[in-house]
Amino acid sequence: MSKYLNIAIVVSFFGLWIDSFFSHQVQIIIGFLLIFSFGILHGANDLLLIENISTRKQVIPYFKIIAYYLLVVLVGALLFYLIPWLALLLFLIVSAYHFGEQQWQNLKQLVSKWFTILFQFFYGATILFLLFAFHVNEVQNIVFQIIKISIDIHYIATVLKIISVILTILGTYLYWKFEIARKQLLTETFYLLLFIIIFKSSSLIWGFALYFVLWHSIPSIIDQIKFLHGNYSFPLFVTYCRSAVLYWGISILGISVLYYVFKQEQLFNALFFSFLAAITFPHALVITKMFSGKKQD
Repeated sequence: MSKYLNIAIVVSFFGLWIDSFFSHQVQIIIGFLLIFSFGILHGANDLLLIENISTRKQVIPYFKIIAYYLLVVLVGALLFYLIPWLALLLFLIVSAYHFGEQQWQNLKQLVSKWFTILFQFFYGATILFLLFAFHVNEVQNIVFQIIKISIDIHYIATVLKIISVILTILGTYLYWKFEIARKQLLTETFYLLLFIIIFKSSSLIWGFALYFVLWHSIPSIIDQIKFLHGNYSFPLFVTYCRSAVLYWGISILGISVLYYVFKQEQLFNALFFSFLAAITFPHALVITKMFSGKKQD
């Protein structure tokens, strides 16, 4: 994974360099294409992961797995329709934890379960609110389209300060208590500084796409392949893509229908993130189970 992360650093700066040659509209198009490719792909094999997660070594019928998964997606979508503010809040909480879990998946080997959950959550929340803080007006417009409430942009900066202080306190404890964690703490601090540069220097969609694809989706795919096959290689990546293509295609079809019906940029952005949230709920749960399975293995 370390070799890939070095590549991700180089590609991130390359992404910042080439965005200066593109107009805002072109950045949005390319950003969505990246999200639609690797971003959606990394969650398209959830059903296969569920089949391979066996904490009690009991076989769950395939159609029952599909039914449970679709139920969670539909409940998430229905929640956005009925109580959008609650759905958005849950999406932010789940996404923050999901992002932090990917970066700090081995933390549970050092500290308690609840400390791990808190640290992963506040790390992921810091990433999200760093992105929001550099694009407050766009975020405000998207949030208004989703929940019909205009949030005070100063709240974003306030929340970012609070979660940053909490993350610093938790990180200081880790650095002081566990020498083995110091190297990763310094590395992840460097990554946070890199994310600040990415988010500050790019548009909302382009910055989110660079982080979501390079720093979350592709590392997640690598971890999933290792979980499924015991190691990673390009042929195994091809196998992963083949098994995911059906569900990836269904997701792309759903997004295409949204775009065809709602072509206005702000409205589509709001609906896109709502759609992303609905499929994030079950995916985050599956990945948490996967990491628990890795620990047991």
